[in-house]
Amino acid sequence: MKTVEASTLIDNLKWRYAVKKFDAQRKIPDAIWKALEETLVLSPSSYGLQPWKFFVIKDAEVRAKLRPASWNQSQITDASHLVVLSRKTTVTPTDVERYVQRIMAVRNTPAAAMEDYKNMMLGSVNNPATLPGGNMETYTRSQVYIALGFFLYSAAQLGIDACPMEGFDPKQYDEILGLPALGYNATVIAVAGYRASADWLAPLAKVRYEAKDVIQSI
Repeated sequence: MKTVEASTLIDNLKWRYAVKKFDAQRKIPDAIWKALEETLVLSPSSYGLQPWKFFVIKDAEVRAKLRPASWNQSQITDASHLVVLSRKTTVTPTDVERYVQRIMAVRNTPAAAMEDYKNMMLGSVNNPATLPGGNMETYTRSQVYIALGFFLYSAAQLGIDACPMEGFDPKQYDEILGLPALGYNATVIAVAGYRASADWLAPLAKVRYEAKDVIQSI
């Protein structure tokens, strides 16, 4: 495993910010974008169930339709890439079985060794009140935000600007993209590309509380 200097990591995170205006002429190279897609694939999730799908919106006409459903924010059409991070509407025993089969295939694990883990997952899926958050929607939504964090962090390490966006109408997104028919609901947006020189937010200092105010050792 290759590591980066601690100072480099912190410098990169200080460099990033939620870009408000992107350079519409600059596009992320394919190889770098593929790496960013892979960070979404590699994101952790509860049980490892991955109750999500990430829709990369490439069609300019579709992005133009989505902009009015996003408070007319320019990032939707100007950023190099737009990703709609979506949660699975409901996680079922079929999803558990699919994941178990995937584990068996990837790790060459015998079915008998998976029974206890499988039953534990089924117990939660069949009784959503026992899931973190107390219901299916809260559970799946929180998993999607873990993936969002992975994406934003990775973008910063690659020198790619990004912006998480909750300022949009999920129901309109669902309708425009046809997500419910696929079993998903739009949860949060991420746009990525390169900041415009005219972005008013770029030169401003990052505002965070001091570590002593938000970190406490017990």
